[in-house]
Amino acid sequence: MGTDTEPPSAGGARGFPTRIGDRLRELRNWRTVDIVVAAVIGVAVGVVFWLWGIVWTVTGPLFVLFPPAQALIYGVWLLPGVLGGLIVRLPGAAVLTSITAASVSALLGSQWGVTVVMEGALQGLLPELVFLLFLYRRWGMGVAVLAGMAAGLSPAVRDVVVYYPTWPLTHQLVYGACILVSGALIAGVGGRLLTSALARAGALTPFPSARG
Repeated sequence: MGTDTEPPSAGGARGFPTRIGDRLRELRNWRTVDIVVAAVIGVAVGVVFWLWGIVWTVTGPLFVLFPPAQALIYGVWLLPGVLGGLIVRLPGAAVLTSITAASVSALLGSQWGVTVVMEGALQGLLPELVFLLFLYRRWGMGVAVLAGMAAGLSPAVRDVVVYYPTWPLTHQLVYGACILVSGALIAGVGGRLLTSALARAGALTPFPSARG
C-alpha cells in the first residue's frame, strides 16, 4: 500500500502548537494542479452525491423495519473530504473538496437544497482536523479511518436533531453509530484504497500520494 508517512522535519521537543505552525508554513503554497485536482475530485463526487440522493430515497423501503440501519450506506456522502485530503495532502484540501462536492450536488438539484453546502463544509473541516492532528505527515489506513469517522460526526448529530427528533433515543444512537461505521468503512477504508489504486495507475504523479 506504500508509505503512510512523510519524512519528519527538524523540531526536536518543541511544543505541539509551534510544530503545527512550522508545518503549516511548509505546506502553505498551493500549486495550480493542487487546486484543479481538488476541484475535479469535488465535482466528480458531487455528481455521485446527486445520484446517491436518488439511491437513498429508493432504498428507504428496504429499511422500513429498522430505519436507522439505512445510515450504513451514508459513508458515500463523507468521501470527498477524506479523499481530497489523502490525494492532495495540503491544508484545506479536505474542506475545498467537500464544499465543491456539496455545491455541485446542490446545483444539480439535491433534495436537501443548499443545506448540503453547510454540511459539506463541516464534513470537510472535521477530517481536516484529523490530518492536522498528524501534522499532514501520516496518510495510512488508520488515519484515513479516523478521518472518515470524524466526517460522520456532524450528520450523526445534526440529522437526528433536524430530521429524526421523534425517534426513540435508541434509534437515534444506532443511527449515529451506523454513520460513524459507514464513514470509517466507505470514506476511510474506501478513500485510502482508492488513493492507492490511483497511485498504482500513475494518476497521482504530481502529488506525494503517488507513492501510495
